[in-house]
Amino acid sequence: MSKQQMTFRAIEVGDGSDGRRAAHTQALWSTAERWMTEESRTPEGAARARRMFESHMPELVPVLDRLAGQLDRPGGETFLTLATIKPFFSGCTQIGGSGTLLRNYDFDPADCEGTVVSSHFLRPVIGMQDAGWGLLDGMNEAGLAVSLTFGGRFVHGPGFAILIVLRYLLETCETVDQAIGKLRTIPIGIPQNVTLVDRERASTVFVGPDIPLSETPDACAANHQHLPVPDEQERFSRTQERLSAIRAAGTDVAAMLKPPLYQSAYDEGLGTVYTALYESAEGRVTYHWPDESWEQSFADFSPGSRTVSIGQETTDSSVAHRGLADDDRGRQHGG
Repeated sequence: MSKQQMTFRAIEVGDGSDGRRAAHTQALWSTAERWMTEESRTPEGAARARRMFESHMPELVPVLDRLAGQLDRPGGETFLTLATIKPFFSGCTQIGGSGTLLRNYDFDPADCEGTVVSSHFLRPVIGMQDAGWGLLDGMNEAGLAVSLTFGGRFVHGPGFAILIVLRYLLETCETVDQAIGKLRTIPIGIPQNVTLVDRERASTVFVGPDIPLSETPDACAANHQHLPVPDEQERFSRTQERLSAIRAAGTDVAAMLKPPLYQSAYDEGLGTVYTALYESAEGRVTYHWPDESWEQSFADFSPGSRTVSIGQETTDSSVAHRGLADDDRGRQHGG
């Protein structure tokens, strides 16, 4: 697969009251609307989503109301709860150390929003946005950073998309322990691995609709939760190979930009879209691609855009397993 071009943007949205975030989301609405389930389009489904959000993320309810009011789309509020959207699955690799979080986000570039957002809803947060105001990864000014990967098991149940949960953790927590405490109480729709880093420690936890939260021995993750990994899953995703590689490399950006951690199977709908190094203790994140990088920070956030080359010449066609039938899985996402 030869290299291809992708444009990333950085925007500031403040507390969401001046319309910048709403204008951005409205421009993406036709894509976002495809996430919604049939249940979410009914009055009963909308009411359940609202109650779930109020119960589990009460601090963000005023923000939800403000953002939904500006979005001004039928079903906009229900969508922004991210409580009734279609399940999503993909690949990714990540590792944390004290004050540092390094991750590769692997997905179909055509379906990746590619927007770095600086916001101040409840507190300053910088992260890679998706689904209106959800986050694939991010950090807050207290030095907490979080990132997601798909847990590798193709089950789903009632619960939130992990994207809004990461947003909630960064808006309301300062430490890994606080964030894990909140994660224990929030229903998650599909299996996810979450890596969390603060100034003093790092941890990866497994969550999902059918398991209690469990903390792993080390702060790294690929795309499985339990061993043994089925042979078919390993052939498609190489999750154990990638986990071994990142354990050996540690928080080394150069290793993330090379196989097996860097993946180039874009023709099959999966490849490394960006590498993010969060130095959250310094309030700084640097996004890396094979030929360039882009730094952002709380001290110096620079709105703008970058068109970068992604991909590498490779004969490797390995790709993370998509799992469910097309009519059941919805849009694929989740790291």
